[in-house]
Amino acid sequence: MMNYGFMPYGGFGWIFVLIFGCLIVWAIIALVRGGFGNGHMCGHDHGDDKHGKDKSPLEILKERYVKGDINKKEFEEKKKDLV
Repeated sequence: MMNYGFMPYGGFGWIFVLIFGCLIVWAIIALVRGGFGNGHMCGHDHGDDKHGKDKSPLEILKERYVKGDINKKEFEEKKKDLV
């Protein structure tokens, strides 16, 4: 009788094969997307990117000056107020 190795699991060996196959597919997808290395499944590195959070007022002022939102005179006046 040929049972293809499924009888030791009580006839439900195909479930274990299916689960194992899904885990392999998931692992391949995670590797391709870069999700294993940094803990994020989307593959982005969120370590140093602040997105505007936890910045000091002086850092924000410097960014505005660099972008050209304010001129040098305004920058110096506002910097004096902050320091």
